[in-house]
Amino acid sequence: MSEVLETVNGFYAFESALHVFPTRSTTGAMDLERWNHSELWRSRYRGMADSYLFFAEDIFGGQFAAKDGTVFSFDPETGEGLPMASSIDEWASRLLADFEVETGFPLAHDWQVRNGPILEGFRLLPKTPFVLGGEYEVENLHALESSKGMRLRAELAVQIRDLPDGAMIKYSVTD
Repeated sequence: MSEVLETVNGFYAFESALHVFPTRSTTGAMDLERWNHSELWRSRYRGMADSYLFFAEDIFGGQFAAKDGTVFSFDPETGEGLPMASSIDEWASRLLADFEVETGFPLAHDWQVRNGPILEGFRLLPKTPFVLGGEYEVENLHALESSKGMRLRAELAVQIRDLPDGAMIKYSVTD
């Protein structure tokens, strides 16, 4: 993967369903350093996002991160990181073997057929969060700038992190 990043320095793939951050940006686009800065969104997770190096994201803003030699999938709605692969190469192989599931490609494609291309720096977020029963369907998705989406879902993750499964919660979004 490091060889790939040295060659292309970040990229979008699968009709923007996968976004790998560049190690450095010469165009003002979000790069690894800015994306991983605590004040952008990470601090809002109140410790749940600490110690990870976030290097890529799926269409829903689900993060892929490295920590202690392992690649994790980080759910922005719950703040939970789950081990996914023991190396970047294994992560890339797993992603390629099941890219529709791992990146959300089918919904990214369908959304773009209806709404046009997803802008650089944007992800598709559920109107009703998936963790709260939101459906994986185009009608439940809207485009939002990536860091804003992470900050929004950090608030949810912090509120639900200590609740037992099945607990009743009231969810509302205000500007």
